[in-house]
Amino acid sequence: MAVDLLLGLQWGDEGKGKIVDVLTSNYNIIARFQGGPNAGHTLVFNGRKHVLHTIPSGIFHDDATNLVGNGVVIDPVIFKKELDKLEEQDVDYRKSLLISRKAHIILPTHRLLDAASEASKGKAKIGSTLKGIGPTYMDKTGRNGIRVGDLELSDWKTRYRALADKHESMISFYNVDIQYNLNELEKEFFEAVKVLKSLKFIDSEEYIYQAQKSGQTILAEGAQGSLLDIDFGTYPFVTSSNTTAAGACTGLGVSPNQIGEVFGIFKAYTTRVGSGPFPTELFDEDGATMAKIGNEFGATTGRPRRCGWLDLIALKYACQVNGVTQLMMMKGDVLSGFKTLKVCTAYKYRGEVIHHLPYNIEPENVEPIYTELDGWSEDLTQMSEVSQLPNALNAYIEFLEAALEIPITIVSVGPDRKQTIFRQELVSYK
Repeated sequence: MAVDLLLGLQWGDEGKGKIVDVLTSNYNIIARFQGGPNAGHTLVFNGRKHVLHTIPSGIFHDDATNLVGNGVVIDPVIFKKELDKLEEQDVDYRKSLLISRKAHIILPTHRLLDAASEASKGKAKIGSTLKGIGPTYMDKTGRNGIRVGDLELSDWKTRYRALADKHESMISFYNVDIQYNLNELEKEFFEAVKVLKSLKFIDSEEYIYQAQKSGQTILAEGAQGSLLDIDFGTYPFVTSSNTTAAGACTGLGVSPNQIGEVFGIFKAYTTRVGSGPFPTELFDEDGATMAKIGNEFGATTGRPRRCGWLDLIALKYACQVNGVTQLMMMKGDVLSGFKTLKVCTAYKYRGEVIHHLPYNIEPENVEPIYTELDGWSEDLTQMSEVSQLPNALNAYIEFLEAALEIPITIVSVGPDRKQTIFRQELVSYK
């Protein structure tokens, strides 16, 4: 059985959590393959809103196994808070939640390092969520990190102390005013570690291999978005992991020839949280309207999201890098009421018209060139059938399909799992 992938194609916040939740009934295993608690996957069903940060979005389905893969970094404190909320909702996560022994752990001092590093940058800050993600991945590549499997060793606290002491010396190097009480932070951390250790740790690459052999279906769930990929994103305003399809191979131990369908999620417009270039960003009433109707605030940080028209050049780039086979368009309902829609179909790059994403898309180098399409006024949120969609929306979708040469199989018309329209049967579950 192949492993299907689901990932974001923009700067994150595309609505991956909702679609994973919608698709989970078709899979036996949902596996997160990268990122950490800087992710915020929002699910809405039965009149309630649920936000997950590290736990896979299939956790609310009783018959699905949820795996946190080796490519993920785990903050035990935030993880415990997620588990506490699940308990409040009577979710029996102990029988369905598995943790890879090779996943790295975020220490309290990682968060402090993150804050010190960002403060030292001043106006050049990258917009970190200050969750300690970057420093944890730095320790991973620097071969200093502490992994989940280390918690099973008798000397893990000695390893912790050595690394935390090293971090404190590094914090002083930044020479910024960071106030903290490490004793209090560590007290909370060690209590959370006890909870983490009560879960089942596994050798996840072997688990997935055997699951494939036995015919189980697996959906790999990505976090953040392709334009935040450490290699292929808008560096340095990116996250610290590989958010693209290749990250699923290294983040779960799945060989490339075992990848099946690649589901790419994108918004009908574009948003971005934090710093970094954004060619189609709007600073007018249209942008403010998108933000208001779309409730564009980060699920993890609460920060307002910058809004703009759909950037087809960046979207096509993400599709190419990921090998996307099916597209899923989110928040089409937010665009209802716009008389005219714009789509960026080319860039004017240093005086030349180009149709690909260049090395640098800072505003001094790139100017978007737009194609205009008719908008629609109908309220999409009550629609449940393809036949109900307005002609202008269908024309918008068909325009994007023709440009990207990939079918758009799902259109989301609201945050609830029921507000999901399948335009055609999904090709999947090989």
